[in-house]
Amino acid sequence: MKIGIIGLGLIGGSLGLCLKNEKLISCVSGMDANKEHQQKALELGLVHEILTLEEMKRKSDIIFLAIPVEAIIKIVKELEDIDEDTTIIDLGSTKEKIIEAVPEKIRRNFIPAHPMAGTEYSGPTAAFSGLFNGAVVAICDFKESSEKHVKRSVELFSHLGMKITFMSAKEHDHHASVISHLPHAISFSLASSVLKKENKKNIIALSGTGFNGMIRIAKSSPVMWSDIFKQNKDNLINAIDMFKKELDECENLVKNEKWDELKDWMSEARKIREIL
Repeated sequence: MKIGIIGLGLIGGSLGLCLKNEKLISCVSGMDANKEHQQKALELGLVHEILTLEEMKRKSDIIFLAIPVEAIIKIVKELEDIDEDTTIIDLGSTKEKIIEAVPEKIRRNFIPAHPMAGTEYSGPTAAFSGLFNGAVVAICDFKESSEKHVKRSVELFSHLGMKITFMSAKEHDHHASVISHLPHAISFSLASSVLKKENKKNIIALSGTGFNGMIRIAKSSPVMWSDIFKQNKDNLINAIDMFKKELDECENLVKNEKWDELKDWMSEARKIREIL
């Protein structure tokens, strides 16, 4: 089986590393709009070769789209002429807008997937082979895809050691807004407020594991995350409103010195440890 990967950053590069080690894969080809990323991917051994989009469409059995979600919407229009046996798997963090953009002619070829894996780093140098092992991947609206392409994608994700879950695109975008997108909004907001209030010396001197843990994802790519926020705008706004209410509750309890109630509020929140 021959694989094509469009986008050779953290996700695409890590995918290339993983797939090169799979016996069922004979060749992993890559392409990236950034020529330096293409060269670095070759140097790091993330892919076997670099192809143009037209070459990749002719050669690949599966094409992965590991690029920002707005870029996915643009490039699916250029894939309308692929062979009916070619599987397209998008790895974007939103789903509804992307699925809406897929030409009807290739919707059966298309597998909308979201691997819940990543780090705050980006680019080919951030790639590593263990990124997907044990991670969850959501496959959405699979009934609109052909059985052949669904089966092929499930087999491949399974070989990567991923846990597969199925849901609608609408459900995915709602859940992702709360569990993934909201934490990024909070982290970016926290980083912005701290930078405006504190100088570099104090941040370095007093930051501990709690602050560093919360701020980590604010180091993520603004290009990628502004696109995600744009595509999942309504769900994200609802998630932010939900969070604001809880933050207001915390503020009111502290302001009014309701310490017992504050402790109860914290105890309820602490129950998250029973899940994670």
